[in-house]
Amino acid sequence: MKFHLILLSAVVLCTALASTIPGRASAAGDSTAGKPVIVLWPDGAPGAQGNSEKDKPTLTVHLPPPDKANGCAVVICPGGGYQHLAADYEGHDVAEWFNTFGVAGFVLRYRLAPQYHHPAPMLDVQRAIRTVRAKAGEWKIDPHRVGVMGFSAGGHLASTAATHFDSGRPDAADPIDRQSCRPDFAILAYPVITMTGKFGHSGSKKNLLGDHPDPQLAESLSNEKQVTRETPPTFLFHTSEDTGVPAENSVQFYLALRRAGVPAEMHIYEKGRHGLGLGTKDPKIAWALGTWPARLHDWMQLRGLLAAGP
Repeated sequence: MKFHLILLSAVVLCTALASTIPGRASAAGDSTAGKPVIVLWPDGAPGAQGNSEKDKPTLTVHLPPPDKANGCAVVICPGGGYQHLAADYEGHDVAEWFNTFGVAGFVLRYRLAPQYHHPAPMLDVQRAIRTVRAKAGEWKIDPHRVGVMGFSAGGHLASTAATHFDSGRPDAADPIDRQSCRPDFAILAYPVITMTGKFGHSGSKKNLLGDHPDPQLAESLSNEKQVTRETPPTFLFHTSEDTGVPAENSVQFYLALRRAGVPAEMHIYEKGRHGLGLGTKDPKIAWALGTWPARLHDWMQLRGLLAAGP
């Protein structure tokens, strides 16, 4: 298999069956105006501690124009250290960018600390992927081209989806639960990957696993150690200047993919702080760093993900 060294941003496609909430304004402004918002568990999420918005994981649906749609979809996990969500520049802006070349984007609002810890976020992203597949006919999506993408801590969640999955339960009463939650590809942008060792992000670890996590649980969610030949093809993006989440997170995951024989591409740029999203808003470095989305587009095209038709 051919591996290209390129930096990734994990994209993930996220949406759901059941109740729809009218599109709401948010930090993303007009990018969510009129967009359907799907509650992932209309009857209550597993382990829900209440009935407020923060207890109800959702997907915001960004579908491309029908004349551009090619059937590919991505569930997008914004970052925020498992405590808040950068839902605009690591979520809705990214979904709108995907729409420009025919890809459907689903922005996941997953459950967060301090109310929620593992496994709630993992269950939310798995449910999102299942939901997109269950609704593939309605949204004109190819159920075999559903990926996941994540930024920072959202990158950890996306890498968790890429390494912790099942094929669904054929006998489940809920048709969504009959779907596989394995993403067909993963996009990881400056991701948190490890929960052990010196390159981890302490804030994300605390918010996901609590103050005194079980060492075995931390090991199982150090996703560089969970890669197998079944892990989907992955694109990674990072910068050497990132001190918040060092590039070693991406490098370790890339090397694990390589050892397992999984197709992968990684791009590590020299300049650029942590949390740059698509990399186009800092005029000092946008001319260089802002090219990473084009590399992602090329990778998706190379892998046949952008071929027209569901």
